[in-house]
Amino acid sequence: MSDYNPSDRRGFLKKAALGGLLTVGIPAIISEAFAAEKPKKITLKQNAVILFQGDSITDAGRKKDNMDYNSPSALGSGYAFLAAADMLLQHPGKSLRVYNKGISGNKVYQLAERWDNDALALKPDVLSILIGVNDFWHKLNGNYAGTIQTYRDDFKKLLDRTKQQLPEVKLIIGEPFAVTGIKAVDEKWYPAFNEYRQAAREIADAYGAVFIPYQSVFDKAQKSAPGVYWTYDGVHPSLAGARLMAQAWLETVKG
Repeated sequence: MSDYNPSDRRGFLKKAALGGLLTVGIPAIISEAFAAEKPKKITLKQNAVILFQGDSITDAGRKKDNMDYNSPSALGSGYAFLAAADMLLQHPGKSLRVYNKGISGNKVYQLAERWDNDALALKPDVLSILIGVNDFWHKLNGNYAGTIQTYRDDFKKLLDRTKQQLPEVKLIIGEPFAVTGIKAVDEKWYPAFNEYRQAAREIADAYGAVFIPYQSVFDKAQKSAPGVYWTYDGVHPSLAGARLMAQAWLETVKG
């Protein structure tokens, strides 16, 4: 005799429907986060060089002795790798060359110290920079004395130098972000950290860069799952968080 129960079927269908909503939820999260930005999108030209720069969020454990482009080990295991994989899949005929030169712990002045070799020498057509969380975070543990003005000034000098050498480069600037209440991120971060987020936005506007509102992306993602699902310490993304970041990054380039 069958144990079929109509209410079980209704429950199954309800769960399946909810699963479907979650599946389409991420594109919706990205669209909602970008809604206020109205970003201009970058067209990837033939043989374009795309360079990801930043700190540990970008570094993501890449092999720094591997100088190749489009190499999984050289791209690390984070959002840069995932975004590169999608770009290379979507544009097989464009001969794109994707590099990741992020280094864990970096602040803006440390980018500047290695900029000639790790950025300008590669002559990127698209330069993506995510920097700023360490410029604030390292102040809290006494390992850095820079201020918000230091961050602004150093970042502008870096971009001035870049534009002088590479006047046609297309810039993408990621917003420094933090997810509160998870390990490293507590009340000591606020409201001061918000000034770094605002500074990155203002610098992006001033230099005609596409701006990625990562804070909004992570805030909105918490409607689908708690913050610890997206980042294990409030700063470094989980695998799901890295994919979320990659999806947001890909929103800045034309398909």
